[in-house]
Amino acid sequence: MRESLRFYLGDELREIRDVDPTMTVLDWLRLSERRVGTKEGCAEGDCGACTVVVGRLDGDGVRYEAVNACIRFLPTLDGCRLLTIEHLKAPDGGLHPVQQAMVDSHGSQCGFCTPGFVMSLFALYLNEDRPDAQRIDDVLAGNLCRCTGYAPIVAAGRAMYDLGDRAADRFNDRAATAAALKALADDAILSVGRDGRRFLAPATVPQLAELLLAHPDATIVAGSTDVGLWVTKFQRVLSTVIHTGRIRDLRRIEDRGDALAIGAGATYSEAAPAIAALYPDFGELIRRIGAEQVRNMGTIGGNVANGSPIGDTPPALIAAGASVQLRRGEETRVLPLEDFFIAYGKQDRRPGEFVERILLPKPAPGARFRAYKITKRFDQDISAVCGAFRLTLDADGTVADIRIAFGGMAGTPKRAAGAEAALLGQPWTEETVLAGMAALKADFTPLSDWRASAGYRSEVAANLLMRLHVETTDPDAATRLVGDRRLAHA
Repeated sequence: MRESLRFYLGDELREIRDVDPTMTVLDWLRLSERRVGTKEGCAEGDCGACTVVVGRLDGDGVRYEAVNACIRFLPTLDGCRLLTIEHLKAPDGGLHPVQQAMVDSHGSQCGFCTPGFVMSLFALYLNEDRPDAQRIDDVLAGNLCRCTGYAPIVAAGRAMYDLGDRAADRFNDRAATAAALKALADDAILSVGRDGRRFLAPATVPQLAELLLAHPDATIVAGSTDVGLWVTKFQRVLSTVIHTGRIRDLRRIEDRGDALAIGAGATYSEAAPAIAALYPDFGELIRRIGAEQVRNMGTIGGNVANGSPIGDTPPALIAAGASVQLRRGEETRVLPLEDFFIAYGKQDRRPGEFVERILLPKPAPGARFRAYKITKRFDQDISAVCGAFRLTLDADGTVADIRIAFGGMAGTPKRAAGAEAALLGQPWTEETVLAGMAALKADFTPLSDWRASAGYRSEVAANLLMRLHVETTDPDAATRLVGDRRLAHA
């Protein structure tokens, strides 16, 4: 084991041995380093005031990502490069093009949220050349401005490319950064902590399997987009944390011919392009999961393992016929994803067992897939109801196959078995769909909470089935918001 955390703060190598396993990057920056440009707004990954940029090895190169410092644990930075608002100042004291664009566009009002906006735009500047307006909106969806200054900030996102040379930007010397980070990389298990509490970060899948057998009660952390809130909001003290982020094999996405094998450690951002190429609606669903910062940290495997009844990926995965591969020690097993969820807060996962990968079958010829996320606001919101459908029709318009799955309607993500039975073998007509809607309402007994009432959930879930019918019979029907970039209905 290696008992020191190693990462770069800008160009400075930091090695830390004594650290609280769940100290956030934000607290470390502000309390230990006195780098107070990074702000605390919500402490739950919602407002973006704490946004920093993290560079990590990606193959032979470096991947720069905007992330929420308020819910990311400091030891997860092992082997990475951390950039904050303070690093953007040029050696001669001048402003970075992103900062200058904010000044020129009058993009700062009270200024509290400004460092987070700058860092989100900075990550965009490093990674993409002159994106369209929708992409700028996507990047900024995770940054909130209480002064309502969004238009000037978006204008800055366009203007920043005219104020500098991206290729010559000092932060884009990725070969040098990659070499520095490769020098830190090893296959040792990172073990740091304080007061008897430990943060363990294996470098390989076998190491992870061994650690979980030795520590079956440990908290597994991938992106900490949920676990981070346990610490910041619920003040939970975690005695042993096992982090999966250093395991390259768990980030791998493989095309196996008939299916995608998605490593449990692949983030939403990493997995989205491959998934969207097969299932455009699924890709659009991922675009609306949290914000860019959340998607850069959160993982599909973590969303599945967490087992939340309102997790967005399980309904889409279940409708597509996905399976989950579990591992315990040297033993692996595969089961249909819908069988993994047993009851609220309970999954078919034994002590020491973990989600290794998700197996997503490719769509069969003629299959039509739709996913719908119903929320109070369009971007960056938790679902009230999430519905996903896979429909195949015979040549005569009869329903040859139908899979329907919902989140937010029960204690687990769940298929609508009654509705499926009512539709299978029937003509795909409005009359049939109305019968399916009635059966669907009998499939679930949803709860009321602050996101939606039980009655609303039941009604909207049934209406989504009718929406599926409209979209698959009338491709010109206007059923989507302008912000929805899903491809054509057909």
